[in-house]
Amino acid sequence: MHEYPASVVWAGGRKGAGKATDDTNSVTVPIAVGPEFGGAGGGTNPEQMLAMAVASCYLITFGIIAENRKLPVASMEVSAIGEVEENGPQFTYRKITVRPRIVLGTGADEAQVQVAEDMAHKADSYCIITNAVRDKVGIVVEPEITVG
Repeated sequence: MHEYPASVVWAGGRKGAGKATDDTNSVTVPIAVGPEFGGAGGGTNPEQMLAMAVASCYLITFGIIAENRKLPVASMEVSAIGEVEENGPQFTYRKITVRPRIVLGTGADEAQVQVAEDMAHKADSYCIITNAVRDKVGIVVEPEITVG
């Protein structure tokens, strides 16, 4: 069993501010209600953190798979967009679109490109975070693989 302790401090209401801390590594990020919900902004929020968690989990997972498959990865980056639907007082996190951009080294052959493409579509199925939210939030992966 692995544990991931975190703590959050908050002051105020909708326009308040706070911080979230990873208690294992002492990494702290400011948090705030986003302006789209009438907040002051100036910090990240749980909606953004979920998109960031999915994106970072995806890319770390792909990196491990690529290493295991001995793919010549030159660089990797990912963007993610979370979509929250507002229906009166009800808010539902509907979907996160993950767009990885993976560049293989100039010596990569067509077979390696194909493996990278295949693994790019499967990496989210091995990710702890996407597996935690999959039944409630749609996960869409739109990879771009290039040789560079």
